[in-house]
Amino acid sequence: MIERYTRPAMAAIWSEEKKLSTWLEVETIVCEELEALGLCPSGTGAKIRQKARFDASRIKGIEERVKHDVIAFVSNVGESLGDESRFFHFGLTSSDLLDTSQAILCRDACSLIEGDLKELRETLKSSALAQRRTIMAGRTHGVHAEPITFGLKLLVWYEEAGRNLARIAAAREDVAVGKISGAVGTFSHQPIELEERVCGRLGLKPERVSTQIVQRDRYAALLSSLALTASSLEKFATEIRHLQRTEVREVEESFVEGQKGSSAMPHKRNPILSERICGLARVVRNNSIAGMENVILWHERDISHSSAERIIIPDSFILVDYMLGTFNEIMRTLRVFPERMLENLKQSGDTIFSQRIMLELVKSGMRRDEAYELVQASANLSIEGKKSFKDVAATDKRLLSSLGQDLLESCFDLSYYLRNVDGIYKRVLGE
Repeated sequence: MIERYTRPAMAAIWSEEKKLSTWLEVETIVCEELEALGLCPSGTGAKIRQKARFDASRIKGIEERVKHDVIAFVSNVGESLGDESRFFHFGLTSSDLLDTSQAILCRDACSLIEGDLKELRETLKSSALAQRRTIMAGRTHGVHAEPITFGLKLLVWYEEAGRNLARIAAAREDVAVGKISGAVGTFSHQPIELEERVCGRLGLKPERVSTQIVQRDRYAALLSSLALTASSLEKFATEIRHLQRTEVREVEESFVEGQKGSSAMPHKRNPILSERICGLARVVRNNSIAGMENVILWHERDISHSSAERIIIPDSFILVDYMLGTFNEIMRTLRVFPERMLENLKQSGDTIFSQRIMLELVKSGMRRDEAYELVQASANLSIEGKKSFKDVAATDKRLLSSLGQDLLESCFDLSYYLRNVDGIYKRVLGE
């Protein structure tokens, strides 16, 4: 079912055609560099470049017999060559081809994810600027805390997306490593210079020391970076799901004409895209665990990582690419209800102003614990009696005598809580 989440550019990277054409390019460059180093007859590389072809269905047929994908590939390509086929895959082990090719695919897939993240950051930045002063209740433990703006919430997401972008970029550099060092990494049948020349042409770094494979901590870091990106998206999507609840309804996913939310209840408008992102994030995180387990292999290599990687690497890229595109669309079309945010803010009965009153009492000379208890008593009366905290506080003689009517009144000014919003934006956006 992964195909339903595959966007065209990412699908092309992880297609069978792209994999085999990358294999052919790696093998051809190896042959060309062998010739350049005087290790095979003159003209060998050019002939292979001109004549080498593969047939995916023919490779599949050979593999069914030999039970080895690289041997099937080499055999099939050899059918399109003449005597020069002797030097196709000469001195290489399968992982020289597989790991070097996979590095190319992962590098290119990372570049797509980076593009997705940059696009999402632009959307989040634009939304954060538009909602800079859209006042809403800040919540801790799901309970009203103090006022914030919706823009600040989005600015937090913008910054987090930036950290994920940096992690993916670092993972791309870390995984863009090839090897042409032979069966146990000792260059027994090829010079070290061959690996350096081949990797240089492919835009990869040569693995400085390897076994039969590039070490899998590199791929574990890559999968962890993808999992962190997915987890951030789930975090953002979970917030939207909470804010879309009927009792809250401060934002809502776009609901297009003709869309239906429930087979039973015609009134339903469900945050289905946000919920989908949350579900897919669980898959990506679990893939990262398999990537961690792939780090531990027997001696210079076993094959236990290979079967898992054929699933977890392309699937993680495909899912995160889809999730980023989907969440960007959610944010682009998100409905925001500022009036509802203010309405919900008022449900706390002004108790959200309690800290400022407490601090003003402290500044007036009252001990902190005494001020806390005094304000908490008024807040509790407000909550339990369903009265305005401002009205309750205004009748408290100790509060009035300590602060005075004017100062107490000023403690309920919303603008006080927003006075540093521009400073936060300037620190993040430099504007």
